[in-house]
Amino acid sequence: MTSPQSDPAPQPPQGHTHTHAHTHSHGPAAPVSRHLRKVIAAVLIPFATAVVVGLIAFWPGGVPDHERTGVGFDRQTQDGKVVQVVKVDCADVNAAQVPPTGDTSTPSGREAVNEQEGECAKATIEVTSGEDKGRRFVEVVQPDAPRQLKEGQGVVVAYAPDAPRDLQYSVTDVNRKVPMALLAGIFALAVVLVGRMRGVMALVALAVSFTVLTLFILPAILQGSNPLVVAVIGASAIMLAALYLCHGVTARTSVAVIGTLISLLLIGLLGSLFIGWASLSGNTDDNTGLIHGLYPDIDMSGLLLAGVIIGSLGVLDDVTVTQTSAVWELHQADPEMGWKRLYRAGIRIGRDHIASVVNTLVLAYAGAALPLLLLFSIAQSSVGTVANSELVAEEIVRTLVGSIGLVASVPVTTVLAALVVSADRAGSDGAQAATAAPTRTGRGRRRKTG
Repeated sequence: MTSPQSDPAPQPPQGHTHTHAHTHSHGPAAPVSRHLRKVIAAVLIPFATAVVVGLIAFWPGGVPDHERTGVGFDRQTQDGKVVQVVKVDCADVNAAQVPPTGDTSTPSGREAVNEQEGECAKATIEVTSGEDKGRRFVEVVQPDAPRQLKEGQGVVVAYAPDAPRDLQYSVTDVNRKVPMALLAGIFALAVVLVGRMRGVMALVALAVSFTVLTLFILPAILQGSNPLVVAVIGASAIMLAALYLCHGVTARTSVAVIGTLISLLLIGLLGSLFIGWASLSGNTDDNTGLIHGLYPDIDMSGLLLAGVIIGSLGVLDDVTVTQTSAVWELHQADPEMGWKRLYRAGIRIGRDHIASVVNTLVLAYAGAALPLLLLFSIAQSSVGTVANSELVAEEIVRTLVGSIGLVASVPVTTVLAALVVSADRAGSDGAQAATAAPTRTGRGRRRKTG
């Protein structure tokens, strides 16, 4: 027979005591009333419907065709393999030419002399895919080249059909498919082993995110749709799928979704304002220049803003889910806390989260731009000059706008969660239903054991 709980107050009947213990041990932490479920649904169902309508309206149906330029990534490529590497004198293969003036005072002149006097690698490459499978060509690798070739190594070769036959193929990169696939497998295994079913759902959500990105966002932008609108629709679809797949269709998740949505809207507004005010074109390097050349109708500044929104989404999910869960757990620990006390306790947790997340975001962008920052350091440019250049200004705007959205998401999500969970404390039909079921179960168990 189940023993009653010890309590300094007068003991209630044992059946009721058992019910009290059972409710706190196994019942929901903060039952959500039918009324609040209707309120949350009234917000999220129209939003989800709008996202679905947006996906249908802007669905691209594929990437538009264009004539390949043979520049950068816009080249035909095939797989290849290094079948032989022979060391030769660079002078014999005419790998470098000394300037006609004989001037070796410049870096290019000194480099040419070193290359001519050094030992080059003469690699024989065999094409292993495509119509020319089995065809071989020779690639000369200079001694100071950043990428050296080894026998048996897989490579990526570019094909230029309009070039002379001997020059149609050239090595553009190393084939990294095997190590990348192995690393992805280790990552997936670690996520599943530690996260179990949550880890599996996280991987499913990741697959959904890549699907939306590759099948909707990128092709729609290439077809000329407004990058900002496409990014908002795509990011919203990713957010809904990721949060509900990973955390379940609950009021707690719904609050995190609403907090994320409000923060994304703030990021979009600030990004649009400051990208326009700072006259950021979004066309700052060879890759963006190539995109603009191939698809001149694409709004490059809009593409920059779309990147800010999508890049901020992943960190926003983490912040909003953590804050919502913190408030729910605080309510479970002390169901008598009002929404103001819940908010104050939750915001104290959020302040620690803000400090770590903002620092993470800034360091992530700084790490991505490290080569660029090194160039400015070599040039001994002032901080003002560096910050004023469009390349760096883009990263500054991207970082600060995203960080403002992250900071704002903490109080927004915390107050939403506190209001929702505290509104269900007393008198809600959902709470009564959740309490009534364990009561009957507890009495049934007591009679059986008696």
